[in-house]
Amino acid sequence: MRLSRRDILKTGMMSAALPFARVLPASAAPRDALVAVSAQTINSLDLHRTGTNRASYAIAVNCYDRLLTFGSKTLADGSLSYDFTKLEPELAESWEVSPDGLTVTFRLRPNATFQDGSPVTSADVKWSFDRAVSVGGFATTQMKAGGFSRPDQFSAPDDMTFVVTLDRASKLSLPDLAVPVPFIINSTLAKSHATEADPWAMEYLHQNTIGSGAFKVTRWDQGQQVVYERFDGWVGGPLPAMRRVVLREVPATATQRALLERGDVQIAFDLPDKDASELAEKLTVYSTPVENCINCLCMNFSFEPFQDANVRKAVAWAVPYEAIFQTAAYGRGLPLWGGEAEITDTAWPRKTPYSTDLAKARELMAQSNYPEGFETTLSIATDLLWMEPAAILVQEAMAQIGIRCTIDKIPGANWRTASLVDKRLPFHFENFGGWLNTPDYYFFWAYQDGHLFNSSNYRNEEIETLTNETLDMAMDDPDYAPKIKRMFEIVLDELPRIPLYQPALNVAVNGAGGYEFWFHRMLDARSLTGGEA
Repeated sequence: MRLSRRDILKTGMMSAALPFARVLPASAAPRDALVAVSAQTINSLDLHRTGTNRASYAIAVNCYDRLLTFGSKTLADGSLSYDFTKLEPELAESWEVSPDGLTVTFRLRPNATFQDGSPVTSADVKWSFDRAVSVGGFATTQMKAGGFSRPDQFSAPDDMTFVVTLDRASKLSLPDLAVPVPFIINSTLAKSHATEADPWAMEYLHQNTIGSGAFKVTRWDQGQQVVYERFDGWVGGPLPAMRRVVLREVPATATQRALLERGDVQIAFDLPDKDASELAEKLTVYSTPVENCINCLCMNFSFEPFQDANVRKAVAWAVPYEAIFQTAAYGRGLPLWGGEAEITDTAWPRKTPYSTDLAKARELMAQSNYPEGFETTLSIATDLLWMEPAAILVQEAMAQIGIRCTIDKIPGANWRTASLVDKRLPFHFENFGGWLNTPDYYFFWAYQDGHLFNSSNYRNEEIETLTNETLDMAMDDPDYAPKIKRMFEIVLDELPRIPLYQPALNVAVNGAGGYEFWFHRMLDARSLTGGEA
């Protein structure tokens, strides 16, 4: 039996032999359904669950509503992108901020319903917010960035009104409500599956979507696929053109490319730079630099040699930046080396003053406590394909200044724990991207002591103070720019992480339109159409 794309969409299944089978062209398939492929693995349907990986955030984006969303803009190349400067209603119909900035009152859309037909009320919003600030881990820290930390900050005075009370006014509070984390859950249904041991119904939401969003998950075969079906009662935005979207996990990039080029699938999402570069000669490929995201080389301050400032600076001057950018990124994204030493603005990411200068690197090593060099491991994640070619180049460069590196390959499933949770890797790569597009928000996650993406175990008291001061501060406050510039000066001198380049998110399409880039780097199925844009 041969399966056509129509069969795949109808059954939500794909034969293991599909990449090698002849299938019907895309034109023969329904125009309100499409298939996307990615190497990413979705490991939970609940973003709040401990251990949920980044790929799984797509479920919150597509199957749940938030009170607010971001608007859209057209980039210079004609592609679509979210717009951080524009906040728009999603589940909220309107909102009002008090003059002191401490109270935000939301009015909900009166016709919003969950996918089981029950009405969305402010009690559902409060329960969902209470859950997000209480479950711990990533979700709770993300809420805290916007000033949301306790259930007593949220109230539901009537069915259609939801009120947030802040301890302090913050520029990040409203934008933080438009990120994937504060999604609205059918609290009545969730509570019916809660237990004393699981008061937030984590186990039930791990396997089920119970939101009011544009799609619902009708099938999830872990490690293989997720099937979205459109929720025709969605009122949070324009009804999606696609009735069904299948997200297939296809680990082999060569297979993804073959499927896409034949028209068996319409989207290949998050392609490696090499494949994006080659496919761009044949198909439409979007390569969008990821805002507030940096691919870095990190040095762990818990490892004695990297406590030496001269060693860290020697490493920064020895890095072969251009070779990494061309070999690992295929020139896609934006370079972050060779900038001016004087800091005159608050642009971030920004070019550092470092470039490749082995003579200067050797001089700094001679001045360090390790003039004869030392041995270390250089760790990479096996599923982040840019890291291995970058590691080979760094290994070669470090050998020239006496730092002898053994490349340590860590499976993708274990990478987050090793690098971000345990923070046990002496020398490693990292690629954090901040969801809220301000430099202080990046510092909150990547440079403050104990925070998840501070994989270098870095602590600087001035950075702690300045980050806390600027996180809430309005960007037009006269004190903001001087404080941010000082933060740049400190970290570019102390170098817990060496910026390499700003990566691009690569998406190739064949028979699909409406693709829009989002800061969370997930495929938003809501805007997709069945024809080339």
